[in-house]
Amino acid sequence: MPEENNKTCRLVSIVNQKGGVGKSTTAINISAYLANSGASILLVDLDPQGNATSGLGIYKKDIRNSVYDVIADHNRIAPEEAIFNTVYEGLDILPSSEKLSGAEVELVSAFKREYRLKKVLDKLKQYYDYILVDCSPALGLLTINALTATSEVIIPLQCEYFAFGGIASLLQAVELVRKNLNSGLEISGIVLTMYTKTKLSNQVVKEAKKYFSGRVFKTIVPRNVRLAEAPSFGKHIFAYDPECKGAKAYEKLTKEFIKNRNGDEKRINIEIENLSRRMKDFWDTGAPPKHAFGR
Repeated sequence: MPEENNKTCRLVSIVNQKGGVGKSTTAINISAYLANSGASILLVDLDPQGNATSGLGIYKKDIRNSVYDVIADHNRIAPEEAIFNTVYEGLDILPSSEKLSGAEVELVSAFKREYRLKKVLDKLKQYYDYILVDCSPALGLLTINALTATSEVIIPLQCEYFAFGGIASLLQAVELVRKNLNSGLEISGIVLTMYTKTKLSNQVVKEAKKYFSGRVFKTIVPRNVRLAEAPSFGKHIFAYDPECKGAKAYEKLTKEFIKNRNGDEKRINIEIENLSRRMKDFWDTGAPPKHAFGR
């Protein structure tokens, strides 16, 4: 763990309730680039699948304490005891474990259940420049804990059919947390992932920029085999293949994120209910993907 930090820590949740959208890849590689740039980083793996944990080369047999142990009622330990120093300088992780899958049920009856992670991060933020939380692919209590504990949200959105399917629900959840639990929560940006040079991907990019005006990162992350391979070697992309297109994209994205401090000044300009209704009307038609937009 780094020494106490006098700078303000940015706390960021990376959220999408749909799996397979590049959420953990985004969390790992933004964290890695920030650490490579000299910042002190804590990556919190709040996903029971533990992809961010294994993606940084940390495996079950190596984990003694996890994020579960610091938020669970029984056998709760000091947050510092669960921090795992990765092999990458400046990058620490609060790892996940299989036990985290039971936390949703355990937290239901817990006192101030939505604030468990916030209490942990409030103790740790003095040591870090950035804390990023890789959320589980669900809008359950773990994700609500992340949204309550952080001040910014990054939403990965894949450039594929059905991409907008759960966005309305996610934005509604963010708004509910902002109104009831965390008034300082803002959406930092939507990052388009898994882009390919197809008409469908281009149409998704167009629609995303239309609906989320001013809130889509300019950098688009391509579908890249090296990005997919890196976690299987327990490496982030800058350690695995720093010259590939995926690495270059995450370098540009992270630089854009560093400069993006307007979370307190702007909010997504979107009529959530209208978007949700439009998407539902389309899915009900059974039309093929090429007609998904522009109706």
